[in-house]
Amino acid sequence: MTTLGSSFRVEPARLAGTVADRIGHGARFAGLVASARRDGSTVLRVVLATRRRLEVIEAELAPGAKGYPALTPLVPAASWYERELHDLFGLEPEGPLRLDPLVLPLREGAGPPRPGSPEACGRVELDTSPLGGHVSGEGVFTIPYGPVRSGVFESVEYLVETTGEEIPHLRTRVYHKHRGLERRFGELGVDDAVLLAERVEGTSSVAHAWAFAQAVETLAGVEVPRAAQLVRVVHAELERVAVHLDSAIRHSEGAGQAVAYARLSRHKEEVLRLRARLCGHRFGRGVVVPGGVTAGPLLGPEDALERAGGLEAAITSDLAALGRTPSFLDRLRRTGRIPPDLAGLRGALGPVGRGSGRLDDVRADRPYGAYRHLGFEPAVGFEEGDALSRHQVRVVEIRQAFHLVRQGLDELSRAGAGPWRLPVGAVSGLALASVEAPQGELLYLVEAEAGRLARVKPRCASFHNLALFSEAFGGDIFTDFVFIEASFGLSVAGVSG
Repeated sequence: MTTLGSSFRVEPARLAGTVADRIGHGARFAGLVASARRDGSTVLRVVLATRRRLEVIEAELAPGAKGYPALTPLVPAASWYERELHDLFGLEPEGPLRLDPLVLPLREGAGPPRPGSPEACGRVELDTSPLGGHVSGEGVFTIPYGPVRSGVFESVEYLVETTGEEIPHLRTRVYHKHRGLERRFGELGVDDAVLLAERVEGTSSVAHAWAFAQAVETLAGVEVPRAAQLVRVVHAELERVAVHLDSAIRHSEGAGQAVAYARLSRHKEEVLRLRARLCGHRFGRGVVVPGGVTAGPLLGPEDALERAGGLEAAITSDLAALGRTPSFLDRLRRTGRIPPDLAGLRGALGPVGRGSGRLDDVRADRPYGAYRHLGFEPAVGFEEGDALSRHQVRVVEIRQAFHLVRQGLDELSRAGAGPWRLPVGAVSGLALASVEAPQGELLYLVEAEAGRLARVKPRCASFHNLALFSEAFGGDIFTDFVFIEASFGLSVAGVSG
């Protein structure tokens, strides 16, 4: 059983050309996923997105085969995906590519883990030796920025190639946070796997649980009860508010806006406390499960509406004041530009894409759950592609999120109690699900056999967008780094896997 929006198979030699042709006819490259088979073969799946559906193009590599015609020369957005396949599967895309290690720098001769294969992969030996530079010339040197930095940041190493101030080239190494999640998923049943999904990106726990659950529900043919759909929306949108506030907090800190930093930090804390009052966990964990939600809100809808209304008023007021502060705006305006044509070519997602004129938003393009009947329009009108545009997108999305929270709570107050969850039996087959996480489009590919998971691949928006990060430094200098990084709002955990 395969439940993908549209799926067909081609020979490996035709994969790159077929994908490029579909993109030329308006599709967007959304991801490249591989799955190892018991017989030693490997299935490549390219995910393409249109305004109304997802498409999958498959190609199967014979047992033992390592090479295939590279996608990147025809589809630049595939670059990081092919580097990841090289790390995890040992595949060698044939073409003029530089395959610097990304998520797993293996020592020479070490076997790749090959997620999806039944055999144990054993101990993974890493090669952490320095990488060669991309830029040469008089006065060029490399600054290893990270993986440990001042402040509270995820472990990530940026290799900044510079002559002093300008940054002509930047590379990213994310393997410090690699946890082998794709192998771990394959050792679990469905009920345990949702707990792991919540921890792929800790700040986007609800989005991941929802995407995973949606794929399982598709396989089971289960339609989640209306009340449970509303609970999911309330938690997902409060999660969006907290993540977007974090970006604004980091901008404020970098710009020396002490009052805004303190006030927005307090607001984020109050959002997390409201989430805890609703379900018992600050990050909304334990709420979304296959078939629905574990229970209704612990806080009555009327009380929750009152608290959300107060938070919305305070947050909106402080963000508006910050948006009128010249010294803040000057640091973000024209910083870290991603031109609309580049954003389109690379398929930029979430606030990064919408800040460069992209309109992709799963909630509007491919509505799911209660978004199918709640009023929603994606943020539009920002095409400068700079850090300020990305900040402004998040300000709009915070207002939209509170609007959706109010709608969800209002309907819950009239819907009565449950049912909250329907039973999900032992599922089998292949399904692909998508939701709009705070960082953008989140995909989950799930393969199951009689209730056990054969392959689970989360594709986070952060993985897709981080490949664009180095492109944002044209004309910027090292002191702009904090604003560009904060404006991308990336989760390194979601990139490293």
